[in-house]
Amino acid sequence: MRLAPILSLILILLLSVACQAGDGGNELIGRAVSTVEAGLSGSAPLALGELESALIGVYERVNPSVVFIVVEAAGIELNSGSGFVYDEQGHIITNNHVVENGDAYEVVFSDGSRRRAELVGADPDSDLAVIRVDGLPDGAPPVSLGDSAALRVGQVVLAIGNPFGEQGSLSMGIISGLGRRIRSLRDTQGGTFSLPEIIQTDAPINPGNSGGPLLNLQGEVIGVNSAIRSDTGFNSGVGFAIPVKAVARVVPALIAGGSYTYPYIGISTLPGEIDLDLQEALALPQASGVYVTGVTAGGPAEVAGIVAAPAGQGPIGVGPGGDLIVAIDDREVQDFHDLISYLVFETEVGQTVQLTVLREGGRVVVPVTLGERP
Repeated sequence: MRLAPILSLILILLLSVACQAGDGGNELIGRAVSTVEAGLSGSAPLALGELESALIGVYERVNPSVVFIVVEAAGIELNSGSGFVYDEQGHIITNNHVVENGDAYEVVFSDGSRRRAELVGADPDSDLAVIRVDGLPDGAPPVSLGDSAALRVGQVVLAIGNPFGEQGSLSMGIISGLGRRIRSLRDTQGGTFSLPEIIQTDAPINPGNSGGPLLNLQGEVIGVNSAIRSDTGFNSGVGFAIPVKAVARVVPALIAGGSYTYPYIGISTLPGEIDLDLQEALALPQASGVYVTGVTAGGPAEVAGIVAAPAGQGPIGVGPGGDLIVAIDDREVQDFHDLISYLVFETEVGQTVQLTVLREGGRVVVPVTLGERP
C-alpha cells in the first residue's frame, strides 16, 4: 500500500482544521507534520509536496475563470460577490442574491481586466443567476462541471472566491453533509419552496464567496457557494452550496429564456418529520412518508383527488384522515425531501406522475399531472 496518498489525505484534513483555527493554525500544521515525519521516516515531505502540487494545480487552472462581481443600483455600489465562467460565449454563473436589485454589473477577472456585464436570467428558488460579458480575456476558459451523484460526506473540497473583496482566495474543507435544503429567496402566494440536495461544507465561506465554485480535487465544479449558517454573519464552519445537478438543469433555461419553470404538485405538509408522537396522534400506519395537510385550490393535487387532512386541535392544527404519500413513480418516499428532490430533478411541467398514498387502511395510486410552480 502506498503511504503517500493516505498521508496526503491526512494532511488535507489537518490543514482544513488549521484553516479554521485562527492564529494557532500554523502551529497545528507544524506539530502534525512533525509527528507524521517522525512516524513514517521521511514520507511526510513527499506527501506534503504532492498535496501542495495538487492544490496549486487546481488553483492555477481554475482561478483565472473565477471572477469578482460588483453590482450597482442607480450608480451606487449595492453588492459584490463571486462567479465563474460557464461557456465560451461569456456566460458567468453566480448567485441570484448577488445580482438581485442591481441595474449595472462589472466583472473583474484575475488578470485585472474588467468587463461590463448584462443580466441574462435569474432564479430565486435555486439562488442561481447568469450574467454575460462581451468577450473573455485570454486564459479564462469555462470551468468543468462535476457529478453530484459521486459526492460523499468526508470528501475534500476547495472554494475559490472573493471573501470580503479579497480576490482569488482559496479555502479548503470537506463535505460535511448532503441532502440539505435551503428556502427560496422569494415570497409567493402559493406557499414556500425550497431547493433540495444542498451540499453542506466546512470550507470557510464568508461574505463575498457567494456565487463562486465549490470544487473537487480534480478542479471540477460540484456546487455553487451560496450561504452560511451563522449567528454573526461570518464563517462558522457551516456553509452551503447549490449542487451542480441544479446548475445543469437551471442554467441552460436561464440562458435560453431568462427564467426556469419548476414542476408543481400543490400540497402542504407537516413542517418536520413524522415522529412517533405524530404517528400516534394522526393514526398513521408508519412514521415515514409525506402527510398531506392541505391542497392548493385548483392545483394539480386537488384536481387529481389527493385528500388533505381535516382541521384538528393541537399544535399542528390538523387531524387524522389525510393522504400519506409513500412513493412517486414507484420510488419510495421517506420524507418531504425525497418527494421534492424527485420533483425538482426528475420531472417536468405537464408530466404525469403516479403518487402512491395510504388512505383509509388501503394503498391507492393516484395519477397527478404536474403544473407550473406559481
